[in-house]
Amino acid sequence: MRIKLDSEKCQGHGRCYSLAPSLFESDDEGYAVLIGGEGNERDVPAEHEREARLAVDNCPEFAITLD
Repeated sequence: MRIKLDSEKCQGHGRCYSLAPSLFESDDEGYAVLIGGEGNERDVPAEHEREARLAVDNCPEFAITLD
């Protein structure tokens, strides 16, 4: 599973880094950043798949997707 973040859609609500702190953190302005990402995407380890799905399901801007 691979997670992708569209930084241009992110409005800084913070739900992703609240629900999936192993995958996301915030930048200095409160916008989401993938931890350990290759740009705006990364592989999701099996033990963090639930967090990834929570982040996708709770992003009001639909800025996070899974492949």
